[in-house]
This record gives sequence, structure tokens and C-alpha cells, in this order.
Amino acid sequence: MNETMICAVGNVATQPVFRDLANGPSARFRLAVTARYWDRDKSAWTDGHTNFFTVWANRQLAANASASLAVGDPVVVQGRLKVRTDVRDGQSRTSADIDAVAIGHDLARGTAAFRRTGKTETTEAAAAPPRPEPNWETPTGESDGTDREQQPEPAAVA
Repeated sequence: MNETMICAVGNVATQPVFRDLANGPSARFRLAVTARYWDRDKSAWTDGHTNFFTVWANRQLAANASASLAVGDPVVVQGRLKVRTDVRDGQSRTSADIDAVAIGHDLARGTAAFRRTGKTETTEAAAAPPRPEPNWETPTGESDGTDREQQPEPAAVA
């Protein structure tokens, strides 16, 4: 089967929501991916358009992502791209989801310490009290990236 695989580098935009469903653990969060480019006129890196994805993780990846990720964390997500269209309140809406195969912190922007999980940790994550459900809608006018803190572009490795 042909599937569109994607690798997205961005920031966690919402706190991951973990659910233990009948078919296994599931987690989701929003990912903000902003293109950056060199503006020759300003001689500076500039933010371009921000795209938002809903990232879905299942099984052990769901438990680990829920326990490891926080809003603002720089991450790399690899998975299957799913573009969905639905009609709500008479308006057609399109959303882009990523069915994650792998999620990790972006080590170009910080450090991380890896810890293996055991059965006990997975059970504890599932038993944690549920977090409030975030609003998954992108507010109008907030996706242009103009109100975000500017991040310097990483230095090139020689």
C-alpha cells in the first residue's frame, strides 16, 4: 500500500492527551511547524508560515510521548500523513494528521536523557488522572507566527 510518509520538525503546541482505549493506549497533541528562511534584505533568519498537525501515537509510543512531551518542546515526528476533510456547522474544514511511527526531541535545539520504560511505568502512565481536553481548533489569526518568540537558527557545523 502506498502511503505518504512525512518527517516534521517543530514544537509541541498542546499538552499531549493520553487515553487508554479498548484497542490500546492512544495519545494526541498538536505540532506547530514553522518554515524559516534567510531574508537577504534584513540579513536575518525570518519565520515563514506555521502549519499545524494533529499527531496521533498508539500503544507504547502513546504512553512514552504522554510522559515525555510538554508544550514548547522541540520535536521530530515521523509518520503517515492523513489529510481529512469534514463539514461542521455548514463549513468545510481540512485537517492534517500524522499517524506517528517515531517521536523524539530535536537534539539540534537541546539535550535529552533517555530512560527505558518497563511495564510498571506504562501502567502508572495509564493510571494517571486524565488531563482536561484541549481545544484542537486553531484560532483565527494566530497561525502567522508573528506573535511567537524568535528562535535563532542553529549554527552550521564546519
